[in-house]
Amino acid sequence: MIIPERLSVYINSLDTGNGAFLDELERTAIAAHVPVIRQDMQSLLKVLLTIRQPRRILEVGTAIGFSSLLMAANTPPDCRITTIENYEKRIVPARENIARAGMEKRITLLYGDAQKILPTLDPSYDFIFMDAAKGQYIHFLPEVLRLLSVGGVLVSDNVLQDGDLIESHYAVEQRNRTIYKRMREYLYTLKHTDGLETSVLAVGDGAAVTVKKNEAVGAIADYKSLDAGL
Repeated sequence: MIIPERLSVYINSLDTGNGAFLDELERTAIAAHVPVIRQDMQSLLKVLLTIRQPRRILEVGTAIGFSSLLMAANTPPDCRITTIENYEKRIVPARENIARAGMEKRITLLYGDAQKILPTLDPSYDFIFMDAAKGQYIHFLPEVLRLLSVGGVLVSDNVLQDGDLIESHYAVEQRNRTIYKRMREYLYTLKHTDGLETSVLAVGDGAAVTVKKNEAVGAIADYKSLDAGL
């Protein structure tokens, strides 16, 4: 864990939950080993949504629809959410959960590869939640920044890889090294690209909160490998 387990348990014990429907959906997902955003990440997301009060949200990575429904529950009734999922087996459960919650008019689920879908979407979204394949974040970023409005917020989940990102390249399991390298590149890019302001937080498995300060976002920062000599 990124923060001590006892501290995490205490912080999460203060949470008041998300209502009967979402709390039951979360329990069901965890029991079935379906990923849902962690409790402390849920809390951060709710605070950011309350502050920003977005009207158009884009989510990359739907899973079974938990985070889409959480965002719908914490935004104004006129907020519309577009969510993209590429794993076929999760499409039907996600649609069923959205329907059970009565959110079909507010949440649009798109099935397919985000790399292909993102270029077909029109700006501007004032809140984007990135929670898909971690190794693809860096590839999604140019289109995500195009779609994000000025003053819009990009929240990227699971960016610290259970703490692996601070380890040497050689200390990371070989199967995880590509994701490791791409996530380090992603965070470097968010912190070094003109026109973006980013804070990386040790929340859940790590979250990056980025604000697009102006329309003229600079060229994507040239990543210099941070692994040299590690």
